[in-house]
Amino acid sequence: MAGAALCSSVVTDLEPFEARDADGAVRGVLHRPSAPTGDGAVLAHGAGSNRDSPVLRAVAAAFAARGIAALRIDLPFRQARPKGPPSPVWAPRDRDGLRGALAALARRCPRRLVLGGHSYGGRQASMLLADAPGLAHGLLLLAYPLHPPGRPERRRTEHLITLRTPTVFVQGTRDPFGFVDELEEARGLVPAPTRLLSVRDAGHDLGVRGNGSFAQAAVAELLALLG
Repeated sequence: MAGAALCSSVVTDLEPFEARDADGAVRGVLHRPSAPTGDGAVLAHGAGSNRDSPVLRAVAAAFAARGIAALRIDLPFRQARPKGPPSPVWAPRDRDGLRGALAALARRCPRRLVLGGHSYGGRQASMLLADAPGLAHGLLLLAYPLHPPGRPERRRTEHLITLRTPTVFVQGTRDPFGFVDELEEARGLVPAPTRLLSVRDAGHDLGVRGNGSFAQAAVAELLALLG
């Protein structure tokens, strides 16, 4: 798979993906569009999930429907053990894993790359792009974990003041990790263009087990922001 042209005109729906370099392995599942544009998206899961999370599946399918090859990956901490959340020491390695996934997809998708993630995956994606904005053209933050539930004073916003990648936040109105008004305030810290898409009556899973319509709306918002 690693040697195939992922954005070629010969496509199938889903394919396992693996690429290796000196820093480790990228493992995931690629959604290949039937009419590829040459753009690509890397998507990362939350702390308690993996590449097969319903949120990532829905968003990857929405990207593919717009002609964008979407790679949903297992972060390095999840490759190391199949269950349980990561310890803090894994965060730099998980960001390196995102960097590696972008590099692997860039070798095969010649146009724009975007990076996205659900919860923990989104936080690590935003931290990576705050340090290295040239890695991706856009950022999609799905249920950003602004603070631990019930602890609004412990906001995870330090890096947002240096985030210069156009960003779309997608947040459920009942998400205990950050309510919509709190996200509005937080995105005001971001110097890049941003948009906030609220998902009515959804929690941290963005209501994906209902109709999952947030995914199409989220991808549309990001593409509109990028122009």
